[in-house]
Amino acid sequence: MKTGKVPESVLKRSVLRQIHTRREEVLLGAGVGEDCAALKLAEDEIFVISTDPITGTATDIGNLAIHITMNDLASSGAEPVGVMLTILLPEGSEESELKEIMGQIEKACAQGKVQIIGGHTEVTKAVNQPLVNVCGVGKAREGKLVSTAGAKPGDDILVSKWIGLEGTSIIAKEKEQELAGRYPMHFIQKAQEFDQYLSVLPEAAAAVRMGVSAMHDVTEGGIFGALWELAESSGIGLEIDWKKIPVKQETIEVCEFFGINPYELISSGCMLMAAPDGNALTRELEKEGIHAVIIGKATEGNDRVLLNEEEKRFLEPPKTDELYKVV
Repeated sequence: MKTGKVPESVLKRSVLRQIHTRREEVLLGAGVGEDCAALKLAEDEIFVISTDPITGTATDIGNLAIHITMNDLASSGAEPVGVMLTILLPEGSEESELKEIMGQIEKACAQGKVQIIGGHTEVTKAVNQPLVNVCGVGKAREGKLVSTAGAKPGDDILVSKWIGLEGTSIIAKEKEQELAGRYPMHFIQKAQEFDQYLSVLPEAAAAVRMGVSAMHDVTEGGIFGALWELAESSGIGLEIDWKKIPVKQETIEVCEFFGINPYELISSGCMLMAAPDGNALTRELEKEGIHAVIIGKATEGNDRVLLNEEEKRFLEPPKTDELYKVV
């Protein structure tokens, strides 16, 4: 494809024809020449908007882009409704690459019942690999909005599923040949399939029902970064039992192979939550088949402490994600 906006024929064939999921709230959606989208919400509902690019990998980029934005919306207590896309492709890209990315995006949207409501697609020398930026629009009932800043001293601190899921999946896909020198293919394939756990919409919905104080999806910077951000935003301290942080053996193995820290690895699919009654929330999540565990407490003051038996260390502000050391 030539540099610039993709031709109308390509837009219709490989972008617009991939869009099938529809929402009744959307009055004006994606179409040739449409620069805006329009949505209608009920009187007691509010818009929630989030935006995020995928820059760390080009593998499965459409799937990751949608899940990460839907997770951001869900962590605020909102139901995702629609997404606006910006897809930038490097010079020399084939139309088949665009069609594949759009196929991934629509599949993820269908799973989350989210409509693609507009966007922009371009071939440009400004990027050297495909870049997808997603602006997500969600809705929440008035009074039900949840923020990262809502944690209070005394709250239990919980996480859902396991840390490092996204990073492990990306590394296992992009570094398959290197890993194959040490591990059997069934091990590598299992790690690659961690992307099936990326959505946190179910746990977010359950947490909102149970009156969660705060939620934060664990993305760049890993669980250590997310804990710091939750504490900093809420103005609280933390006491976290390091050994209770759930991590898959495949993540540990992959991280050891490349010499990186799983606790500072991008972790979409893991939701960090603060709740007055963590045990009740854990039971509710387990009823829905979602693994969750209490890993500590929110405290007064500013000390953010990691406890590992007799060892004690303090959390630090988020660092560059460990993924960038590998891919």
